[in-house]
Amino acid sequence: MQNEKVTQYIVNWLKDYAVKANMEGFVVGVSGGIDSAVTSSLCASTGLRTLCVEMPIHQGPNQVARGKEHIAQLKKRFANVTDCTVDLTPVFESFKEQAPLTTDDQFLDLSLANTRARLRMSTLYYFAGLHRYLVAGTGNKVEDFGVGFYTKYGDGGVDLSPIADLMKSEVYKIAEVLKVPESIMNAAPTDGLFGDSRTDEDQIGASYDELEWAMKMQDEGKTKSDFTGRESTVFELYTRLNRANQHKMNPIPVCEIPGLLRE
Repeated sequence: MQNEKVTQYIVNWLKDYAVKANMEGFVVGVSGGIDSAVTSSLCASTGLRTLCVEMPIHQGPNQVARGKEHIAQLKKRFANVTDCTVDLTPVFESFKEQAPLTTDDQFLDLSLANTRARLRMSTLYYFAGLHRYLVAGTGNKVEDFGVGFYTKYGDGGVDLSPIADLMKSEVYKIAEVLKVPESIMNAAPTDGLFGDSRTDEDQIGASYDELEWAMKMQDEGKTKSDFTGRESTVFELYTRLNRANQHKMNPIPVCEIPGLLRE
């Protein structure tokens, strides 16, 4: 991949889209992870106003520190970048006090994690509405179109997706061009939605390199029977998640009324 040319292509695409939509700039949720760092850097590189929003909810100190480091260096390099912090922890705790809880920890943990993502989506659209900004998505190709590793109407609720055609490994290559801090480059990817130290690999059960491989194999028409050992396990995991999460990747189904019933 021609890293510098791809980077500039995305920057031009972002700016062209915003100008044609008659919008003033972008708002990006910055988490301290590689995807949000790359996305916010791309938006900043357009020269249009870029608002970086930190939205901690019981966030780990390391994640917060990485996010602040990234925003600080971005503001030094780009005069069009501003930032703010909205502490959503009290909002999240208030929601838990009002919502009926279940004793099933498995579903409760996941439901609350998704609630965190949806609170953040609402916050980003609040700022987007105030300033005529576009909400820039931070999902990469493996997450968005491979295993569906995102929250429907949470981090999946965006106006445009600048890095959704990039594999995770390609995101890192773009990050080098954009001079993303080493602390973020070296950190294990995590969605930070559970309030603990679990990584994306812990949740999914495979590394991004393995998932990229499985995605490529599926595109080539391979099946589980073509593999053994760890490759077979990863391919089965990938295809299972891909099938289960099609509801996130496909348009919302519409019940179309037959013409005869309208007569």
